Amino acid sequence: MYTAGTAFLEALYECGVRYLFANLGSDHPAIVESMEEGKVAGREIPTLITCPNEMVALSAAQGYAQVTGQAQAVLVHVECGTQALAGAVHNIAKGRVPVLIFAGASPFTQEGELRGSRNEFIQWIQDVHDQRGIVRGYTRYDNEIRTGRNVKQLVYRAMQFACSDPKGASYLTGAREVMEEEVPRVVLDTSQWQPISPCAIPDEGLDSLIEDLASARHPVVVTSFLGRNTNAVTELLKLVERLAIPVLESVPSYVNIPTNHPMYLGNQWNAPKQNAVLAEADLVLVIDSDVPWIPMVNRPSADARVYYIDVDPLKEQMPLWYIPSKRAFRADACTALKQINRRLEGVVIDETAVAERRSVIEARHRRRDEALRASEVEREVITSEYLTACVREFVDENTIVCNEGISNYDVIINHLGISTPGGMIASGGGSLGWNGGAAIGVKLACPEKTVVAMCGDGSYMFTVPSSVHWMARRYQTPFVQIVFNNGGWKSPKLSTLAVHPDGYASRADDIGVKFDQPSDYAGIASAAGGALGLTVSSPHEVRDALAQAFAAVRSGRCAVLDVKLAPL
Repeated sequence: MYTAGTAFLEALYECGVRYLFANLGSDHPAIVESMEEGKVAGREIPTLITCPNEMVALSAAQGYAQVTGQAQAVLVHVECGTQALAGAVHNIAKGRVPVLIFAGASPFTQEGELRGSRNEFIQWIQDVHDQRGIVRGYTRYDNEIRTGRNVKQLVYRAMQFACSDPKGASYLTGAREVMEEEVPRVVLDTSQWQPISPCAIPDEGLDSLIEDLASARHPVVVTSFLGRNTNAVTELLKLVERLAIPVLESVPSYVNIPTNHPMYLGNQWNAPKQNAVLAEADLVLVIDSDVPWIPMVNRPSADARVYYIDVDPLKEQMPLWYIPSKRAFRADACTALKQINRRLEGVVIDETAVAERRSVIEARHRRRDEALRASEVEREVITSEYLTACVREFVDENTIVCNEGISNYDVIINHLGISTPGGMIASGGGSLGWNGGAAIGVKLACPEKTVVAMCGDGSYMFTVPSSVHWMARRYQTPFVQIVFNNGGWKSPKLSTLAVHPDGYASRADDIGVKFDQPSDYAGIASAAGGALGLTVSSPHEVRDALAQAFAAVRSGRCAVLDVKLAPL
């Protein structure tokens, strides 16, 4: 029997989907039956990954796509499973990561008119007015499969949307009767549904940008996620090395430039201070950044010429957003940088000015590096700087780090010092709990890599560790998870103090963010997935615990280090 469910699975595989991260329900009999039939028939279909929690499923698909660029698929149960995707939908949208989400829908017949008619009470209470509307604000495309005869075309179209800039999620639904429909097999050319080709800077805009770049005395590049395409990093290096342009990262979610590169001058998150390099710039080239600076506390001078390059320069999903710019271009970062580098080959440059600028920037880079190393000394309590410096001794070019350090995002970037493009990723969004599922997806995509997840204690709980570590053991995706445990949610406290520095909350012992009786984080992972669980309280224990953890992971077992930092 060849059904719409069979065609759906075939279409996924033809689009490059190798893993179907699934939380099955009463709406999926056709897909389950087709998967089992496919195994017997030797049909090429995606491998099912059972996910006890939907947010973990979507985070795993996100992690896989982030390191490969290849969208995977997530299968959830009607509107309940759609809602259980939780903040992972936000992360996919804001991080511009391609994925296809399929949810069943309640059957639309109830008296046995068609195979798949309602036969369970939940199929009445799970029938809602606008299931697709639950996620419409976060998806690139949504549709309902109404017949099995064009399932493949709809899957190809959904994947085309998901993989075209700005990338994101596509959401499809299909009722049981539709997915059970027997249909003729359709063979189509998937190349007719390729993602839209990357955009480039128009010639007249490129002329203006090149002229201003060549004449600038204090140019600077600001980026956040240019490094999602490692080829763009190569092109960025060509540009900044040729003209001696410093690079600042604002809320980075990828390795946009090796942190040991002499043109790298650091990253900024929510620190309430003006960046001196940004303030003195006469030209700012912003490439791939949603929030290049926070205007209330940190911005370029009013005289600076600002150029903005992004696949979504209008930020169409952000109601309040504007960066006053001389020019803004809808363009792919790698494509745009190649254009800039090619055009610069024929431009006369003031080499004396470039050499002087290079000397100043390299000196600033050295001073920054010296200050970072000085902050890594061992103290009476474990500091996040010391912990990260110790982790640095265990990572190499074969390591991928999933960074969800929240209030320690910048510490992890600064002190881990990842210099390999693709060697560190973050969710790109603002919903916590990504790192555990993402680590599973990364390991599935890159089984030869050592995967490390670094997170706060609050974000560790958001990962749903009972599901994460059960999955990691079952699917043999071991990773090291390091918990920066400061006994609560530090970020909400910092947010409150930033608005009310001398208010009542500043004098309160607990504003509702402390975990006074913390869970046994290491024990949860051990119980759920047989992970090596270690709790570390003294600086003297850190290196030995890390050695045990990395040894365990390289032998095929997850490891969780619950590291006690100075409490809130």
